[in-house]
Amino acid sequence: FFIRASSAAIALVLQILLARWLGTHEYGVFAFAFVTLVIIGGLLPIGIPTVGQRFIAEYTENGQSGLLRGILDGSRLLMVAIGTAASALGAAGLWLFGDLIDASYVLPLYLILVCLPIYALVEVQDGIARNYSWIDLALALPYLMRPLTIIAIVGATMLATGSADAITASYALIGAIWLTGVIQTVLLEIRLRRQVPRVARAYAWKSWMVTALPIFLVESFYMLLTNTDVLVLSIYEDPGKVGIYYAAVKVLALISFVPFAVTAASAHKFAEYGAHGDRDKLEAFVRDTVTWTFWPALGATLAMIAAGKPLLWLFGPEFVDGYPLLFVLVLGLMARATVGPVDRVLDMLGQQNFCAMIYAGAFALNLVLNFTLIPLYGLAGAAWATSLALIAESVLLFYAARTRLGLHVFILGRKR
Repeated sequence: FFIRASSAAIALVLQILLARWLGTHEYGVFAFAFVTLVIIGGLLPIGIPTVGQRFIAEYTENGQSGLLRGILDGSRLLMVAIGTAASALGAAGLWLFGDLIDASYVLPLYLILVCLPIYALVEVQDGIARNYSWIDLALALPYLMRPLTIIAIVGATMLATGSADAITASYALIGAIWLTGVIQTVLLEIRLRRQVPRVARAYAWKSWMVTALPIFLVESFYMLLTNTDVLVLSIYEDPGKVGIYYAAVKVLALISFVPFAVTAASAHKFAEYGAHGDRDKLEAFVRDTVTWTFWPALGATLAMIAAGKPLLWLFGPEFVDGYPLLFVLVLGLMARATVGPVDRVLDMLGQQNFCAMIYAGAFALNLVLNFTLIPLYGLAGAAWATSLALIAESVLLFYAARTRLGLHVFILGRKR
């Protein structure tokens, strides 16, 4: 939680500096490219990081060292292969259809493709490190060192040349992702060699992929749900407006980092207690994770609303126009916080198919609302579309946990 809270502050500083250095238009171009990277990079792991958390706990508990080594090594090699293939396909797609995209977006999109192999690898290595409670290795490099590296590279460019643009920021992103990814890979391999017995690898690809598919759908729909607004906005609004909206989203990042921190620390425990059949510990731990999510998120929400206008002004005077959006965006974020990491509870306890259907419905609702409301209300329409979809998703996840697992995950009305 401390690492994620610190990274939220660093990420906010990074976005403020980029907005100041790049200007509204170039900042909007970089925001579009970065969100595209987050979506594609988040989809590439096809659910393997979460599957790893589930099966690593199971194989460790059952002493299945061959399968343990197989999933640790095989999943990482698979990610590099998928990321490399996605880079090649993306480059071919841009070459064929690049004239259909605003010219200012094309080169940054080409550049972010360079990040995909290592980005996908880091995603799966984060899950492995969290499973062994190596939170420093899982989070410190991508969430602390990476943004600081981007600041250093773009800042040095500003000092040397007096200017920077979306291309500069894209090059900085490439350097930061590859540097932190390589360091994480080396350190993780050193720790795994000390932790995991050196036996022949065994693979259970069919079992892993059957489990991964619904989890992949869950994570895909969530990724799209939380980023579609920026992409649809780029269709109807100029990059400057997209930049203002993205700044408002980044100001509220501390709220979304709270559930991420709790999920990162707890997902493998849900699987562990489920494997042990320890119902009392599971119920108590679920209650705790909901509490750890909701109250810090509420405190962060109040703080961000109070300080929202000055924070947006730091991006630039024109970004203050995004302040009213904060009041809409927090509705969805707080609705999601009321049920804690319930999606991970469902995934870890065999209800990933049901969870996938919920996320599919929420994404479909979000997409329809974005294309309906943005042409009518602009930035406010995007904010309402995202919040309404998150509220609907939270209600459905609560219902799923209650009916499928007998768990009460809402922050209020719970009994010990």
